[in-house]
Amino acid sequence: MRKYNVAIVGATGAVGEELFSILEDVDFPIGNLIPLASANSAGTELEFKNKYYKVLELTESVFEEKEIDIAFFSAGGSISARFAPFAAEAGAVVIDNTSHFRMDENVPLVVPECNPDAIGGWKNTGIIANPNCETIQMVQVLKPLDDAFAIKRVDVSTYQAVSGAGKAGMEELVAQMQDFFAFRLNDSESKVFQHQIALNVIPHIDVFLENDYTKEEMKMVNETQKILGRNIEVSATCVRVPVIRSHSESITIHFENDISVEKAVQALNDAENVIVVDDPSKNIYPMPTTASDTDFTYVGRIRKDLYRDNVLHLWCVADQLRVGAATNSVRIAQKWIELEG
Repeated sequence: MRKYNVAIVGATGAVGEELFSILEDVDFPIGNLIPLASANSAGTELEFKNKYYKVLELTESVFEEKEIDIAFFSAGGSISARFAPFAAEAGAVVIDNTSHFRMDENVPLVVPECNPDAIGGWKNTGIIANPNCETIQMVQVLKPLDDAFAIKRVDVSTYQAVSGAGKAGMEELVAQMQDFFAFRLNDSESKVFQHQIALNVIPHIDVFLENDYTKEEMKMVNETQKILGRNIEVSATCVRVPVIRSHSESITIHFENDISVEKAVQALNDAENVIVVDDPSKNIYPMPTTASDTDFTYVGRIRKDLYRDNVLHLWCVADQLRVGAATNSVRIAQKWIELEG
């Protein structure tokens, strides 16, 4: 089997660390592994398969110098905007985990379980975009239902963990909880989030736009339509909750025709990397603790609307650092190898 020289841009960040873990878990065919980060992190050593790799400084020329085949980017949109074209020009396929290229019509936006054929579009720019974390888990659920029954509209409310804001978000929640138990929460600072996150819920992620939706909410609208390949009506409300890891979503789906719960459950059971966890009589349903550190999207609370036979309600949970970021990136790379590599 051919092996590939793999670069991880943002190797010392939260998603970068998950990429190391998943590449090892799936025994990815790596020839040489090149961790890349800013000059401040250069020289740090990271472990992979019982070997230590020194983090190199990200430069415009490193992709050509190291003969990179696959470059995972997870260091922020501005970094991808500047350096991803150099990686692509050097012959690497770029799998970008930021929002910078997602809505570029020349860049495929891929969830392999949903639109693997879109990967072929990487030849346009050398870049494949990884969707937003909460979009990935939602479309993994929507795609099999849309294929089977034709979706007309989706309304979703997200309950997003603080790790969606990176290490700093997790640290802020932990620090505020420590302050709470020390009876000094009123003195805590909120630097990452707009308000106190400990013991609180914030209906605000990213910036508000002119239509009063946030940028995060519009990502779900636009990315879902691009991935599913048609203009399904989508409305989202994105909420930050005091959970360390794994995003949850409450989803209401309107179908073109009446639908049965039994047929919907069967479609979800047949879907790749989706697990139905749904027995309310025994208090069994997905939770963040169910999904954390796993590579599956869990679905439960599946029920028909009280008034309309063409409307279904459900709840889904996935680890956004893995399924919503690193795992999907690696799955894109595996599919690219299968189709193009």
